[in-house]
Amino acid sequence: MPGGLRLAPSILSADFARLGSQILEVEAAGADWIHVDVMDGHFVPNLTMGPAVVEACRRATRLPLDVHLMVEEPSRFLEAFADAGADHLTIHIEACPHVRQVIQSIREMGRRAGISLNPGTPPEAVREILPLVDIVLVMSVNPGYSGQQFIEAVLPKIQTLRRWIEEGRFAAVIEVDGGIDAATAPLAAGAGAEVFVAATAVFGHKDGIGAGMLALRTALSLAPA
Repeated sequence: MPGGLRLAPSILSADFARLGSQILEVEAAGADWIHVDVMDGHFVPNLTMGPAVVEACRRATRLPLDVHLMVEEPSRFLEAFADAGADHLTIHIEACPHVRQVIQSIREMGRRAGISLNPGTPPEAVREILPLVDIVLVMSVNPGYSGQQFIEAVLPKIQTLRRWIEEGRFAAVIEVDGGIDAATAPLAAGAGAEVFVAATAVFGHKDGIGAGMLALRTALSLAPA
């Protein structure tokens, strides 16, 4: 991928009856990370997977497991997901009043720490903690379900975060999640995103997983630098 761009297929749209084989398929198609969306039915209106699914993913692949905690009180779940094999633990700024403490806990577990913000949350909400995190995950849909349309209004937010990260010479990468496909991934890349979470565009592609991955990689290879 040009410029170190990475794809993180989200298993939210995978066939869970064939989860292991589908993870192997996206890995063979060039996935860089495996994204796991954890929802508690409170912070977001859906209820999804827990540590047991992360354990299953860990058995299926050695790719980094990028665990996105869309949950209230994320500190309650850090240890369980770390023990299950998560490599990255991303929490939401909206759900975490003691964010510095939680980020420190993630680091003490030897995991990469991420901070996420919803479409309606301004970038200023995370500016002070940019030096502390490895990942800034920008939601480009309202979290809770796959298959939603990309919200283009988040592009200026990505641009702002990219500018702050470069000005501060911080190590954080910008990840974008929601409505990512061959049409929208280049828009996010042009704004400064580096990691692209795609669910339906990969696991729901009409021609199969390999074709979905190829379409994304091709589109990003043509994105403006």
